[in-house]
Amino acid sequence: MNATPRTICATLAVATLAGAAHAVVVPYTEEFAADAASWRQADSLTPLAWSAAGGPDGGSFASATFNFVTTSPGATPAIIRGQDSFDSSGDAFVGNWLSSPPSTLSFDIRHDAGVPMTIFARVATSANFPGAGAIEFLPVPSGVWTTISFAIEPGTWFMEGPFAFASVFGSAGNIQIGADPGALANVDQDVVFDVDKITITPTPGALALAGICGLGVLRRRR
Repeated sequence: MNATPRTICATLAVATLAGAAHAVVVPYTEEFAADAASWRQADSLTPLAWSAAGGPDGGSFASATFNFVTTSPGATPAIIRGQDSFDSSGDAFVGNWLSSPPSTLSFDIRHDAGVPMTIFARVATSANFPGAGAIEFLPVPSGVWTTISFAIEPGTWFMEGPFAFASVFGSAGNIQIGADPGALANVDQDVVFDVDKITITPTPGALALAGICGLGVLRRRR
């Protein structure tokens, strides 16, 4: 049987209601408009520093400082942390990333390491395990705002242990951003990592379908 727009919208409505209590707010962007929004640095205690101007659009952004002096080559320290236990971004990212579904996790980042750095993102449940990581293989140059985007699909993410993709993204609680030390491994140098516009973007198809359903409701009301 072919699905009609009405049955599709009804199905979407049921799915939305069923997952509403645990669905993330999408699309959502953390712009650090007023402060660090309860995001923290690598030690999980120190809030990100906040700047009112100088971001990728000239506006506000947040920063973390990290020293790789005790970091071995190939390690993956989480330098910027947005976590459920911190109430980061008012927990706007906490929930089921698959129910909307979102299509990408993106953010703007800048560092002053003096050398290009490989940036990664990690998403985990609120308990911080299991988790999944994604790597931007094109090194980010020093001193330049760079946008990084990862598709929310299994082929992009490396799972930690024998866990299913949905076990992390169906119950996401933590977002962490870090860097491979590269040439800075065991080097005593403070590196500042600036971040802005951490965003979850839903699939264009989901937005279009929501618009069609909304238009139908508007027409019926008229």
